[in-house]
Amino acid sequence: MNSNLDPFTLGSRTFSSRLLVGTGKYESFEQTQQAIQASGAEIVTIAIRRTNIGQNQNEENLLKFLPPNHYTYLPNSAGCYNAKDALRTLRLGRELLDGHNLCKLEVLGDPKTLYPDMEETLIAAKELVKDNFEVMVYCSDDPIYAKKLEDIGCIAIMPLASLIGSGMGVLNPWNIQLIRAASQIPVIVDAGVGTASDASIAMELGCEGVLMNTAIARANKPIMMAQAMNLAVKSGRLAYLSGRMPPQFYQASPSSPMTGLIGQQAA
Repeated sequence: MNSNLDPFTLGSRTFSSRLLVGTGKYESFEQTQQAIQASGAEIVTIAIRRTNIGQNQNEENLLKFLPPNHYTYLPNSAGCYNAKDALRTLRLGRELLDGHNLCKLEVLGDPKTLYPDMEETLIAAKELVKDNFEVMVYCSDDPIYAKKLEDIGCIAIMPLASLIGSGMGVLNPWNIQLIRAASQIPVIVDAGVGTASDASIAMELGCEGVLMNTAIARANKPIMMAQAMNLAVKSGRLAYLSGRMPPQFYQASPSSPMTGLIGQQAA
């Protein structure tokens, strides 16, 4: 499909690729660059607390390998466990990127599961929207919280498919569908994707995009997996737009016509 016929809009920006890719966990910045190029992604996430984009003057800088004039950066507040820290982190990201106001809000509630703290997330989201950020928000797959975040003014809802880094895939497709059906803004599955079929399933559910990091970075061949994810997101989107046939439980339906067969006598 011509991407111009199916644009992906986030707030004030429009993209062709519906695959968003993280920049952590790779062996080197060179490998990060190669994988993201292979993925076809236009949006790359960066953890401000863990990735150097200028705050450490004497270290290699990610901006050298993924220049901001070629990619849209999505600073995130990974590693933050309260609204105050998340706000400070994302404001630092905006400063380092010369006023760039697109961000991914992430407030964690538990260091073992990395499950989001939704009360702190709501507090931070309200402040960021007031501060003129375009907020994409990592959240639980709770339709009620998703609606509250949309009502606050976030530009995208990002429910987890399963726990961050778990590779377990979409464990609760029903809640993802509930969120998608009730939302007037993009829904992007974030966290838990393990392989290409997981990404395709997320897109077939009607999500506008998929964000992943570990599934590519920790694959045996990250560059090849990045290519697979590129195709999977496109395939899932096409399948969703095509409209699948209704399931026919307990009833077979032959592919070929049953009338006019060779040797069949007319009644």
